[in-house]
Amino acid sequence: MKVKNLHLKNYRNYIDETFTYGDGLNIVCGKNAQGKTNSAEAIFMLCTGYSPRVKKDKQVIRYGEESAQIVAEAESNYGLVKVEMRFYQSARKKILINEVPIAKIGELMGNINSVFFNPNELKLIQESPEDRRRFMDVSLSQMNKRYFYALKTYNEVLSHRNSLLKSEDRNLIIDTIRLWDEQLIESAITIITERNNFISKLAPYAKASHAELSDGEILTVEPIKEYGTTRDEIREFLKRSLIERLERDIILGYTTIGPHRDDLKITLNGEDIKVYASQGQQRTAALSLKLSELEIFKDRFSEYPLLILDDALSELDITRQRRLLKKVEGIQTIVTCTNTPSEVFGGFDYKKILVEGGKII
Repeated sequence: MKVKNLHLKNYRNYIDETFTYGDGLNIVCGKNAQGKTNSAEAIFMLCTGYSPRVKKDKQVIRYGEESAQIVAEAESNYGLVKVEMRFYQSARKKILINEVPIAKIGELMGNINSVFFNPNELKLIQESPEDRRRFMDVSLSQMNKRYFYALKTYNEVLSHRNSLLKSEDRNLIIDTIRLWDEQLIESAITIITERNNFISKLAPYAKASHAELSDGEILTVEPIKEYGTTRDEIREFLKRSLIERLERDIILGYTTIGPHRDDLKITLNGEDIKVYASQGQQRTAALSLKLSELEIFKDRFSEYPLLILDDALSELDITRQRRLLKKVEGIQTIVTCTNTPSEVFGGFDYKKILVEGGKII
């Protein structure tokens, strides 16, 4: 997949600018706070429907304006596609695919695929299980609309079940909880099955990528919770576990078992990466997981997605920076950075886009 261009109108600090990208390495360069990350964020929004930086869509609208627009055109094995988002101060955003409005966010998934990395992605290694679940959810939702809708249903049913568990009417809980359990289990099976497949593919790719970027350090990734392998095994496990934990769930007021509690175990050379690895090692590990996503997309769609590396090189030594650039040769990549030193970028072909004050110079 190749993103051909990106148009920004009243988006963040951009008034009206169009980026045109090459098929290989693209470097969006400029001083801090000039708009480099804003352009990277816009592409990711067109892929997934949300910003990794803000919670409210209207926060991306340029100060003093009533609306904003982002548009990208991309080419894949399936042909050309144009994806557009319009943001409003007083209304919900609109999404158009090939100039036709869509009603559900799930219809956006898979039109433009990307793997996104910025410094906040270190949360994937350093912080809560929620960040590791989000990593899987974002990737799988782009690859599989069925997963996206199963996740949406699961979260809705889970919210209803948790509200019921907080009820003071115990008889009401006992009489109706099974109805919510049945719905929860069916959507959970799809989520767990797809995550299991994802992790089984991710683990060897991540191990290989990390060994290439480092000096042969061994990265391992595995699920912490095992539900079973077949749909029937997963169904029986969840059914039994929800019954066994009901009393505890009532006391706590929330559901204590299911994919919303999942986590990944990540180790480096056999040790817990959160505890024993340096910041540079953790960043390399996070990058390795993201690079593994590229290969999973390639396996599924027979082409690589767009790779966005937003300030991804800043805390890597020169050797690891060059190894990273070498590894993604031939994949359309957008790198944001403040400069292009020859000791890092020398010998690589790239298109350089200089940004200053929300303008392409």
